Amino acid sequence: MAEALASKKINCPSCGSDVRWSAKDQLLVCPYCGNKLEVEEGGSPIIEYDLRSSLAVLTKADRGWKTEKQSVKCQSCLGITVMDPAVAAHNCPFCGSVQIVPHEQSDRPISPESVLPFIISEKVVRDAVREWYGNRWFAPNRLSRSALTDTIKGVYVPYWTFDAQAESDWSALSGYYYYKTESYRDSNGHTQTRQVRHTRWVPSSGHQSHRFDDILIPATQGLDKVLLVKVEPFPTGSLEPYMPSFVAGWLVEQYQIDLAAASVDAKDRMEKFMESSCKSAVPGDTYQSLNVRTSYTGETFKHTLLPVWLLSYTYGRKSYQLLINGHTGTIAGHRPYSFWKISGVIMFAVILGLIIYASMQ
Repeated sequence: MAEALASKKINCPSCGSDVRWSAKDQLLVCPYCGNKLEVEEGGSPIIEYDLRSSLAVLTKADRGWKTEKQSVKCQSCLGITVMDPAVAAHNCPFCGSVQIVPHEQSDRPISPESVLPFIISEKVVRDAVREWYGNRWFAPNRLSRSALTDTIKGVYVPYWTFDAQAESDWSALSGYYYYKTESYRDSNGHTQTRQVRHTRWVPSSGHQSHRFDDILIPATQGLDKVLLVKVEPFPTGSLEPYMPSFVAGWLVEQYQIDLAAASVDAKDRMEKFMESSCKSAVPGDTYQSLNVRTSYTGETFKHTLLPVWLLSYTYGRKSYQLLINGHTGTIAGHRPYSFWKISGVIMFAVILGLIIYASMQ
């Protein structure tokens, strides 16, 4: 794994302020004097690490953010946010709670292997969010009038990716339908005939192969995983080697699902895929007693950071999240519903139904 570099800040050569990665310019930009800097050359090549040996041994050199960071943990949603030391955290970016405390741990996190930089700018996201809420007719009017875009934050979300070559041998009983003409007496005592379906069972077997590439397992506690699935895919073919420049000035969530737990989730997803693939391969009209035996080789992984714009807010007594893919712009979110709007539609439907019914009489 990549070795941790010495802690450092990225300063503007003109004014000395901390620079920030700009999704709009795809450069490092100083927020004070506007000076623009190219991302430094270098960065370790993206390597897929052997999963089994890595689970056995993870050295201290494999850990850390390669730059100075501080962590805070939310006591409400348990999300851990990693940020630059100069940033003061007042609310949890995931749920809005003020119950955040400094977080220290005995082992530093495994260093990210790669990162997918933000390319969707904040202005584009704000316009998209306003349009998204404007199209939600059943949302309360007060919600659309609220300045919800003021709470938008860009977060690098931790993911594990897994690769493997899967080979499945399967066996089953294939069922083939055939029909026989049978006689029966109806309720009037008359003899009738009908076609009755039967099944002929025949042993069958086969083999299925599949190469899994970049199975994404989110390692977040702070973000709604159902919404994360809805904003996928993330184009992992555009991943860049991890360098501090890409996360300069941005929030980074520290993974809370470790490599071991994530590998179990990935294996479960692969198993379900291979079982479904084998089911589709069974010949005949139906089947039973399917047995799938899968072996895996070339199991590798990497730790990556993926870009998500996050809007979290509280409406009434409930908390809501809206997520925007920071690379593709895909939006998914939860929002409140207006009781009065829904009631009005129901009443209109009832009245319209009564009018139609009366006209038919």
